[in-house]
Amino acid sequence: MINPHILFDNTKQSKKIKNYLDHNIKNVSLRRCNLIIVIGGDGFMLSSLKKYNKYKKPFYGINAGSYGFLMNKFSSKNTIRNLSKAKQVSISPLEMSVKNKFNKTKKSIAINEVSILRQSRQTASLEISNGSQKIIKKLVSDGVLVSTPAGSTAYNMSVYGPILNLDSKKLSIRPISAFRPRRWKGRIVSDTSKIIIKNLNIYKRPISAVADNFEVRNAKTISISTNKRVKFNLLYDLNRSLQKKIKIEQIRKETN
Repeated sequence: MINPHILFDNTKQSKKIKNYLDHNIKNVSLRRCNLIIVIGGDGFMLSSLKKYNKYKKPFYGINAGSYGFLMNKFSSKNTIRNLSKAKQVSISPLEMSVKNKFNKTKKSIAINEVSILRQSRQTASLEISNGSQKIIKKLVSDGVLVSTPAGSTAYNMSVYGPILNLDSKKLSIRPISAFRPRRWKGRIVSDTSKIIIKNLNIYKRPISAVADNFEVRNAKTISISTNKRVKFNLLYDLNRSLQKKIKIEQIRKETN
């Protein structure tokens, strides 16, 4: 039996879908529900996952945004039926730990990616390591991106990063507008890696570190690793699984 709690973004389309669901299923409290319906776009889904995952309930997204990669398509004929047949996929986020130039540490998780971005007109000057092993001693660029498989079709794809299968157990490291070395295309590493990114010139070339939509400015050292103790459980319609969406994007990229 479906006992959902419904979350919806403050948009006209989200409210319209919410009103439809209210007339067809009962909306119960977060503590009593057995799934959480999230109506909105990918950004609203990401913030909802982080805010409400403590209730240990699966999330079913309904797209009311533009792309809606993490979401399911709304159908007045099929959505209620699809809810009862949806299949679950579990994903673990990246954990970002940032020490800024004042030696204060802030942490956050990222479901899609961690972005390291230049904070001024100056390019970033970065050293990237995997544990004690140097990946690149000095990268001069607009930044660098570390992406999960779930996020590999998002920002990672826009910087020509590889699309990773959900079960690949890999992470993508991709430069953003690399200046030196120009031909460095990044690296694919194991999801057990501990990626360390250092700002080589914190005063002249400040950078920010962003975990999905959480930003830390004036970053000095960023540590990134997969937090496998945390699981986000997402529900997808039988014919539109997250793995299938990733496969479609892989084919689409190859034919472009």
